[in-house]
Amino acid sequence: MLPVKKVSKSKTRSRRAHHRLKPVNYSVCPKCGQAKLPHAACDKCGYLNSKITLKVAEQAEKG
Repeated sequence: MLPVKKVSKSKTRSRRAHHRLKPVNYSVCPKCGQAKLPHAACDKCGYLNSKITLKVAEQAEKG
């Protein structure tokens, strides 16, 4: 069966309204001040909380 009437642009766009991208919330690392994801270790210093700090290997620049 075919649709009886054309679906308007506003109907289509309001149906797809929840398909948008959601913003990423960052928090600040208390040790080095870099932006990091909440509940995750810092990419720069490896700090997670006062009990856990991960060792982060620094990449040497190839020249």
